[in-house]
Amino acid sequence: MISKILLMLGLLYSAANAASPTISAEDLLKSSDRGRGAAVSLEGINWTADIETKENEMTSQAVYQIKCRGNDALAEVTSPPRQKGEVIIFNDRILWFYKPGLKKPVSISARQKLMGQAANGDIASTQYFRDYDGTILGEEVVDGNKTFKLELVAKAKNVTYDKIRYWISKSQKLGVKAEYLTVSGDVFKTATFKYGNIIKIAGVAYPFVSEMIIRDANNANNETTIRYKNPTEASHPTSIFNVNNLIR
Repeated sequence: MISKILLMLGLLYSAANAASPTISAEDLLKSSDRGRGAAVSLEGINWTADIETKENEMTSQAVYQIKCRGNDALAEVTSPPRQKGEVIIFNDRILWFYKPGLKKPVSISARQKLMGQAANGDIASTQYFRDYDGTILGEEVVDGNKTFKLELVAKAKNVTYDKIRYWISKSQKLGVKAEYLTVSGDVFKTATFKYGNIIKIAGVAYPFVSEMIIRDANNANNETTIRYKNPTEASHPTSIFNVNNLIR
């Protein structure tokens, strides 16, 4: 009798596990990347990034028009007028900067400062699945959201950050919080995310990031807010991401 009960319990346990497959870090990163502009359309997407920085009691603003397709992106400044026409091109992990008056584009790093707490690599689509090895460390509640806590380690030296702690919501599989770490493991920046936008790709609606706030871990008064506006599906020719076409 006891053996039959144990057998039945074992079968129930196996059935429960089969009905609830374990999610992987790779699946979580793919889903969360989509919510921040990565790989949602084969032809491309557009959005506007309105950036506001508060640093050492000084405030500055800029507006970028972003165009992405696959692993490529183009970010062009439309405001303020003194920076209008400045462009950053992302060719996979290689970045180029150009502004009117330069003879040729200049190679730059994804880690260099864009504005305030935002690095160049923060402005375009997120590719954490491609750029990092992820490990699920456990589960935590963040601002009322049940999340998976992940550790991300860079696969290459030319990505934006060496290490990231990343919290992804269990309900929507979207990133809600990040801590950016030095090689030695010290937190030097943090970020939080909101998803108030919707983007339609081939008629299917997906949540899309609406706000990212990046803070100095050592001085919370120094922060940069990126507001994402009007995300739309688009069709971009590959030529617009060709650095040789930047000079006009």
